[in-house]
Amino acid sequence: MTSSDALPGLGPFRRADLHAVGLGDPAIRALVRAGRLQAVCRGMYVPGPVAPTPARSRAEHVERLTARHVLAIRGVVARLDAPAVVSHVSAAVLHAVDLWDLPFDRVHLTRDRPSGARRGHDLHLHAAPLPPGDVTVIRGIPVTTPARTAVDIARAATFDQGVVVADATLRQTGTKRPALEEVLRASAGRHGVTRAARVVAFADGRAASPGESRSRVLFARNHLPVPVLQREVRDRDGMHVATVDFWWGGRRPVVGEFDGEVEYGRLLRPGQDPGDVVVQEKIREDHLRELGLDVVRWTWQDLADPQHLLARLRRRLGTHNT
Repeated sequence: MTSSDALPGLGPFRRADLHAVGLGDPAIRALVRAGRLQAVCRGMYVPGPVAPTPARSRAEHVERLTARHVLAIRGVVARLDAPAVVSHVSAAVLHAVDLWDLPFDRVHLTRDRPSGARRGHDLHLHAAPLPPGDVTVIRGIPVTTPARTAVDIARAATFDQGVVVADATLRQTGTKRPALEEVLRASAGRHGVTRAARVVAFADGRAASPGESRSRVLFARNHLPVPVLQREVRDRDGMHVATVDFWWGGRRPVVGEFDGEVEYGRLLRPGQDPGDVVVQEKIREDHLRELGLDVVRWTWQDLADPQHLLARLRRRLGTHNT
C-alpha cells in the first residue's frame, strides 16, 4: 500500500509504526518521493511536507525551521532508550525564544553524567551536571529551563548568537538576570564559561528583536556610544509620539531604528496590509524629524556588511573610528 490514507494518525511515526499498518520500506520510500511523507529525523516521519510552498519572508522561513525542529525533537525523544533532557538550541525552540544563525540540523539532549557525550547524524547528546532546578517540562517533554538553556548556548555559540538568545530569554520568558548568573556560577570551570559570562553581563531584555540584539553587539564592538534602548519620545505637548529602538542624547539627539520583517509583523493589526505599516512608519519618522531628531535606519543587510552603517552613525554622533 502506498496511499497516505494508511498512515496511523498525525505522527510522528516510527518506521515500525508504518510497518505495522502494512507499509514496507519500498512503500515508505515511495511516499517520501511523492511528498506525502517526510523524514524529520532518523527513522521518524510525519505526513506531507512541512513547508509545501516557498517562505514569503525571513520570519516565515524561521518559523518553518523551528516547526520542523519541534517535530524532530518529538521524533528523537520518542525513540530514546534512556531518559534525557532536551537542551541547547532544541530547548530554546521549545521555549519559543528568538534565535539567530544557530543550526537546527541536530536535536540537542543532555544527560546528567560525567561522560558519554556523542554526536550523530541527527542527535547531539551532551553529558553534563543537570540539577533538578535546571529542568522543566513542556508538553510532557523534559527541557532545560530558559536560564540554563541561555547559558548552555552562550558557552557553545558565538558571542553574537549568545547575546541574541540571552536578550530574548530576559524579554520573552520572564527570566531575570540573577537566574542567568546563578546558572553561570554553577557552570564554573566548564568549557566556554568565560564567553558565557561576557554574554550574561552584556544581555539586556529591552532589545526587542534579534536584529536589535545584533545591533547592540555591533555598536559595542566598534566603540560607539552606548544608546538608551526603547526610549519613549513625546512631543512638546507631552503626547506620546514613539518608542524608538535606540536613542543617543546630545545637542541634536540621534534615533536609531532597526527595520526587519519581524518589526513590521509586530505592528500589523488584524486586516492590515504590510504596505499600510510602511506608510505608518514613514509618518512616525516624519514626526520624529519634526521634533528635531536625527533618524538613522538600518536593515539585516546593513548588519551583514556594516561599514556604511557605522560611518553614517559616526557622522551623526560626531565620533571617529577608534
